[in-house]
Amino acid sequence: MKRVLSSIFIAGSLLLGTVVASASYAADAPTVKPDAKKGEQLFANGDAARGILACASCHGAVGNSTIPTNPNLAAQPHEYLAKQLSDFQAKNGKVPLRRGVNGANTIMSTFAALLTSQDMQNIALFLSHQRLDYSKAPTATNKDLAEAGQKIWRAGVDDRRIPACAACHSANGAGLPGEFPRLAGQFPSYIAEQLKLFRSGDRANSDIMHDIANRMTDAEIAAVADYAAGLR
Repeated sequence: MKRVLSSIFIAGSLLLGTVVASASYAADAPTVKPDAKKGEQLFANGDAARGILACASCHGAVGNSTIPTNPNLAAQPHEYLAKQLSDFQAKNGKVPLRRGVNGANTIMSTFAALLTSQDMQNIALFLSHQRLDYSKAPTATNKDLAEAGQKIWRAGVDDRRIPACAACHSANGAGLPGEFPRLAGQFPSYIAEQLKLFRSGDRANSDIMHDIANRMTDAEIAAVADYAAGLR
């Protein structure tokens, strides 16, 4: 019974923390309704007049990437994508919340700096309407890793208070709209890299994920990443 109550408390805390974060971002969002068509134009073609490169050149047509270092963005929640783009920007003289290894800015900081809040909303809405092409998407690469990852995904690691990934990212890895990203069909190397960045604090845009990743070993991170990639 204590274990059940503990799991409920952890899951509730995760959801509460994310809702608070999402509400905070929503307060800064533009009041103009997002325009998916404008988002498509910016994603596919960029804006030469403002020095904005086409997002598709790195993330693939309609957000289906073919490059492991560049994540699949198709079918991700609109609110989540808009927040991530915003977190790549340096604000009020501070470093971006999303950084790379050893706190270095990523190339996305350069790109995101050129985007307005409305641009980010438009791009995010467009991508949220796209379908992830599972016929070409990454999948699990190692049977043993995937089996170990499945255990963590479904049940967590109780003695170290690592909650089940499925509690927030859903059993099939589709995520929860507006709250948690889709991980199914994502590049395993990308998932592992982000978990390590959460753990180190270089990616500082989710206290929840920092706390979870900080309890995970490299082997557990690799296992979860491989299993998540194979979900459909």
